[in-house]
Amino acid sequence: MARRFYVPPLRLVLFCIGTAGTLTVLTGYYPEKDSFRKVFIRIDKEVSEHSRAYETLAEASNQVGHRLTGSPNGTRAETYAFDLLSSYGYGSKDVRYQPFEVEAWMRDTVTLSIVPEKSDNFRDVPVVALAHSPTEAHIRGEILDIGNGLEGDFAALRDKIKGKVALVNIGLAAPTKGARNLHRSEKTALAIQYGASGVIMVNLVPGNVLLTGTASVTGQLIPIPSVCISLESGEALRSWMQEEHGRLQAMIDMTNTSRKIRARNVIATLKGSTYPNEKIIVGGHLDSWDLATGAIDNGIGSFAVMDIARTFKALKLKPKRTVEFVLFMGEEQGLLGSKALVDKLKKTGQIDQVKYMLNLDMTNDPTGLNAFGHSDMLPFLNAVGETMKAVEPAFANEMRNQAGLHSDHQPFMLQGVPVVGMNGHLDKEVLDCYHANCDRINLVNAEQLKNTVRYSTMLLYALASADAIPAKRQTDTQTRDYLVTQGLRTPLQIANEWRWKE
Repeated sequence: MARRFYVPPLRLVLFCIGTAGTLTVLTGYYPEKDSFRKVFIRIDKEVSEHSRAYETLAEASNQVGHRLTGSPNGTRAETYAFDLLSSYGYGSKDVRYQPFEVEAWMRDTVTLSIVPEKSDNFRDVPVVALAHSPTEAHIRGEILDIGNGLEGDFAALRDKIKGKVALVNIGLAAPTKGARNLHRSEKTALAIQYGASGVIMVNLVPGNVLLTGTASVTGQLIPIPSVCISLESGEALRSWMQEEHGRLQAMIDMTNTSRKIRARNVIATLKGSTYPNEKIIVGGHLDSWDLATGAIDNGIGSFAVMDIARTFKALKLKPKRTVEFVLFMGEEQGLLGSKALVDKLKKTGQIDQVKYMLNLDMTNDPTGLNAFGHSDMLPFLNAVGETMKAVEPAFANEMRNQAGLHSDHQPFMLQGVPVVGMNGHLDKEVLDCYHANCDRINLVNAEQLKNTVRYSTMLLYALASADAIPAKRQTDTQTRDYLVTQGLRTPLQIANEWRWKE
């Protein structure tokens, strides 16, 4: 039995942003075509009944395993994505590899032994190396507990840190009110600044969960080893430190690899009917870390992108603008694939063709849209969201307008390309496996993944088929001012990504 939908008229929503960041809403009419509603209904039915996102992610998790860039598994993942997109109807001229060669870090061996100061009665502790640690390190030093590892924590012990192995929490244990946590790379940077010889990060997730990720703010090798241990190991270590009155030493031995690797982004193209030289890019990183199969980070994003591509073909959708579906490699090791693509677009003069970028990175079960600081897009996106809500009332159309960093949209954003996001959510037990050895397919909710595909396909179609898109690519000066307004200058400066001279 066919479902019927009541769809109210689209309304223009104007937002006036006050000094406190509040939004004042004014309503009027938005003159978008009724065709969006009709296509959204078709998308809703197609994805609800025929989505392959969960099944293909489960299959790849079993057949490929982890998807570390530069590894044999990474190569197999690239081939899997290429073949899957081809099977959805993207011909030899429509799907391609975009190879790139970069310096990439990969782990090899690491051990952590805890030794009393005047004894060789050591205990081995399960540990993983954090990315961009040295290719070889062999250190022994007294452990100094610096708690949460915030700037004030390091400053309070500034005269005791030099030559010690800093023990810090990755998250905030018993945080003080208003305290903002630092990224693991920023805590490592502080340890280096104060002269520590090594860093032991304590994960705060129960269940003997080991976490990886980069310990470098720049993406370059750091001079000291940085490792992660579990919550339970951290608790045992701190208890032993109390028994020994703090006189424990850590022995860290590690070898890693940093070398030139060749990897490939996978790109499928659906040519636009009216403005074929204007591109909307939807992307998600296919690569993962190697501790698990990366089902959440970023299987749910990259396999959603491929299912969006399938949906466009299944419905024979003909957007006005060209759509490129991109599976990036190397995101985890420093946005390597997206930087390579943006560099190529700049060199060939095609960056001006990219009118919008939608990035799906751990996006799950969206409830709204994020304009990423482009206030001129709020009326358009609100109208699109209201149409989505009319087709599927479970979509709340909760609007955000805040930009962020640290995923594959960043290189596009730094070139002034407008970015849009989806506001979703993940349960705590899922987030606890971020970058960890428990990020596997059992964490994926098939229906929530299907929702990601449904709503993202609708948004993508609207961007690709609108008569006009309000937001335009920014000039270099406008990009700088935009990043300042969004509060991103300082983190970009720390990461050596701020190209403007002040």
